[in-house]
Amino acid sequence: MRREGGYDDGGVLLYPPMFPPSRIVCLTEETVETLYLLGEEHRIVGVSGYAVRPPQVRREKPRVSAFISADVPKILALRPDLALTFSDLQADIAAELIRQGVAVHAFNQRDVAGILAMIRTLGALVGAIDKAEALARALDDRLAQARARALHLKRRPRVYFEEWDQPMISGIGWVSELVEAAGGFDVFPDLAGQKSAKDRIVTPERVIAARPDIVIGSWCGKKFVPARFAARPGFDAIPAVRDGWLREVKSALILQPGPAALTDGLDAIGRIVTEWAGRAGGMTIR
Repeated sequence: MRREGGYDDGGVLLYPPMFPPSRIVCLTEETVETLYLLGEEHRIVGVSGYAVRPPQVRREKPRVSAFISADVPKILALRPDLALTFSDLQADIAAELIRQGVAVHAFNQRDVAGILAMIRTLGALVGAIDKAEALARALDDRLAQARARALHLKRRPRVYFEEWDQPMISGIGWVSELVEAAGGFDVFPDLAGQKSAKDRIVTPERVIAARPDIVIGSWCGKKFVPARFAARPGFDAIPAVRDGWLREVKSALILQPGPAALTDGLDAIGRIVTEWAGRAGGMTIR
């Protein structure tokens, strides 16, 4: 028999709710999108201010946090029985919610396998195991289809993905995997496994030496400016700059480790690589 969580007059949770949770606060956007895709959005009572997928979330759910900051009193006023957070960057928020008696699950996925595991874990947390498994399998199938299309490429472009410009930060693990799945070669695969952005900082000299055929910019919430990239000293020697292959993929599509990256993010990278291959005479049409 299900029991609602009990709170005192100050809003502090006195005892945990029974399974499954019915009042969930999502402090990052990927768990919001996943719950909507699972048909479990009725459980969400608060979201990150960055949550934009699906579009109706902005009018349906109250915003209670940024990324590394949150309105804890506002969250507590929603009387959540579960809060979903991401990584060490939200550790302080998670700790405060835990001190206030809120159950917290912190995800930490940094690669494609981790994203699929997040979906399955979230499904288990809300009692939607079968739906989560179906979603994870469908996303995995999309990746397999992208890899199959990439087999048609005669030439695979060298790709530099830039997550930030000052300092220059290369792509994280799942981004590198998606570049490879779409038919490109990540020029900094050795850095992709580094979880922290500070460990993925690259120098101009390394980018020039890598000679990428394509540059994809996704400056973490601000617009990628190709002219600013091209104007960096010595960058006129980079094939992507010389040949005009500087492209943007919006950070909302690719820098959240969830369904968006494995759908619209993957598709966006695939279109860029396919266009390059077609113009470079590097694609077999079947």
